[in-house]
Amino acid sequence: MTTDTETNALETELEGLNRLHQGKVRDIYAVDDEHLLLVATDRVSAFDVILPQRLDGKGKVLTSLSEFWFEQTNELVQNHLVETDVTKMGPEIAQHADVLAGRSMLVHRCQPLKAEFVVRGYLAGSGWADYQATGAVCGHPLPAGLEQCQKLPEVLLTPATKAPTGEHDENITIPQLAHVIGPQLASKAGALALALYEHAAEMALQRGLILADTKLEFGLHHDRLMLIDEAFTPDSSRYWSAENFEAGRTQDSFDKQIVRDALVDTDWNREAPAPTLPAEVLEKTHARYLELHRLLTGGEPS
Repeated sequence: MTTDTETNALETELEGLNRLHQGKVRDIYAVDDEHLLLVATDRVSAFDVILPQRLDGKGKVLTSLSEFWFEQTNELVQNHLVETDVTKMGPEIAQHADVLAGRSMLVHRCQPLKAEFVVRGYLAGSGWADYQATGAVCGHPLPAGLEQCQKLPEVLLTPATKAPTGEHDENITIPQLAHVIGPQLASKAGALALALYEHAAEMALQRGLILADTKLEFGLHHDRLMLIDEAFTPDSSRYWSAENFEAGRTQDSFDKQIVRDALVDTDWNREAPAPTLPAEVLEKTHARYLELHRLLTGGEPS
């Protein structure tokens, strides 16, 4: 999957730029008082743990898809994206174009809300596990007898806390969300998350894809709510083939569910360090990321 001659995009160290934070996938650099540089690396995470291997080109897929979806949803809510062309980000950044091209976004500095907005249209993942145990998903009671991956009676907002890298996010209820970020922000951001999911799910279906669920993040820029981080990528969303969809079983996936499934088949306890995966798992995931990009945008990542 990788060779010694390929650019190492597992971690970035950019001379002349101050790295503020290293997330599960993105390295964040200070640019000035109003802007940050987000660099999408080829790191792979699952169950909130970074894997020891990289997925070559993954950061470019994530960046390209986020740019696509930010443009497609801009009429619903403003987003933090300023520029993706490295040559237009100033000389301090442009000098690293060989590393940054195609995987970087210049963005507005925002104050992130202290919660993630998970929207579910289908009963899958941790939602399916929660339903099997409790008959509900994150406090939302559901009818008995639903099947794995079945379309939900209504789209659900199931927020989660934002845990530091290496720790696990925790699902919270809507009242808990209001307590964490305040009732007004919880109501406004929650409504936006639902509207964004509905819009993206409709677009995806037109392209032969089911958007089963997604995770969105919002931030405040001079008191204005913005969509931040990434949007509807295979890292933050669950995509299935609409043609092959059948409730009651695992679906054909266009996201990192392939990685999750491979890890579940091991005896890993979901704590760092994560085990090394077979090369074919990463190769299949890489192919699915590229296929998803083609289906959604009609082209290849730059």
